Amino acid sequence: MIKRSLIRMMIALAGMTVMFAAPAHALVEININKGNVEPLPIAVTDFQSQGDLGAQVASVIAADLQRSGLFAPVNKAAFIEKIANPDQMPRFEDWKAINAQALVTGRVTREGDGRLRAEFRLWDTFGGQQMTGQQFFTQPENWRRVAHIIADAIYERITGEKGYFDTRVVFVSENGPKNARQRQLAIMDQDGFNVRTLTDAKNIVLTPRFSPNRQEVTYMSFEGQQPRVYLLQLETGQREVVGNFPGMTFAPRFSPDGQKVIMSLQQDGNANIYTMDLRSRTTTRLTNTAAIDTSPSYSPDGQRIVFESDRGGRQQLYVMAANGTGQTRISFGDGSYSTPVWSPRGDLIAFTKQSGGKFSIGVMKPDGSGERILTSGFHNEGPTWAPNGRVLMFFRQPAGSGGPQLFSIDLTGYNEQAIKTPAYASDPAWSPLLE
Repeated sequence: MIKRSLIRMMIALAGMTVMFAAPAHALVEININKGNVEPLPIAVTDFQSQGDLGAQVASVIAADLQRSGLFAPVNKAAFIEKIANPDQMPRFEDWKAINAQALVTGRVTREGDGRLRAEFRLWDTFGGQQMTGQQFFTQPENWRRVAHIIADAIYERITGEKGYFDTRVVFVSENGPKNARQRQLAIMDQDGFNVRTLTDAKNIVLTPRFSPNRQEVTYMSFEGQQPRVYLLQLETGQREVVGNFPGMTFAPRFSPDGQKVIMSLQQDGNANIYTMDLRSRTTTRLTNTAAIDTSPSYSPDGQRIVFESDRGGRQQLYVMAANGTGQTRISFGDGSYSTPVWSPRGDLIAFTKQSGGKFSIGVMKPDGSGERILTSGFHNEGPTWAPNGRVLMFFRQPAGSGGPQLFSIDLTGYNEQAIKTPAYASDPAWSPLLE
């Protein structure tokens, strides 16, 4: 994976002053408690290029923005002005006439050394000013990634929030009949493209999770009929066993600093939560009950942990300090709660809720207040956060003989999107923003 720092950026394009040097009012204001946000009409023109690469780049940008639910790309058939030179000031009246409140123009060219140069400008059509302009240099095979980085820049400039398009998702790819399903680890871009497998189909794999440094994942594998937690280096393919533990090991996750793995170990019929220091390989027990404590997830500051436990009779959510003290129940609604995941922003905890014969994906505040259900279905499970804390991905098992599929939904609950994968897919884990 090429680092973002190697895709060189220039904030101001030559010959054009970037307007709004001081922060301007965003064209879109996000209020996650507001409900449905009216998408902003934005025109994304085909980038100038030799061949169709410029159109492909523009298509990826428009698709990213549209999937966010905050933007409504204007149909190209409605465009009045045909952009011949993206360095020139556009005819703003033509874009206002089709209600395009923002406009994206750009070009893609090949440098003498073989690299691609991609540049774009973002215009406020009603204000008649350029909002930002950037250019990037990269190898030709990275053109999709450059498109995602441009979409992130547009998203951040207009909303004031970090984007999430230049990210990847690791998941379990499933093939075959339900009673003989083969499962492999796979990774893809957040939009479902560039899928590649990371493990073979010889052994069952479960619960992949990204490290904070984006280069490693933990997962469970049943090699030799023995469940173990593995650490996999994404770029080299090198892997190692985190530890050999008696009994079952569940749901490993990294600490925010990447120095520890937290997991649930089953012994003598119950399961408790442990941490392992990845350098010394020493374990520390955090819970000690006769119940099943599992699915631990750190807060982004590493100070607290949320987990699920049936110590009260059925699965509920609990929060404790990182050292295991102060274990407090936070879920009190009807039904059972599972798979909690702390938001990267620290403000919410996502969860799966089973009630009334349905599985729902919802969020609540860390103290248990403000519970909101975002989506319900026959079997929804396994939420994972985009790095900006505004979108969740999860998997849905349909009724009948079909297999699980991936979906995303934003915090309004109105913008649910299917993520297409070559095979059935489950248990997604979203990466941090790439570098």
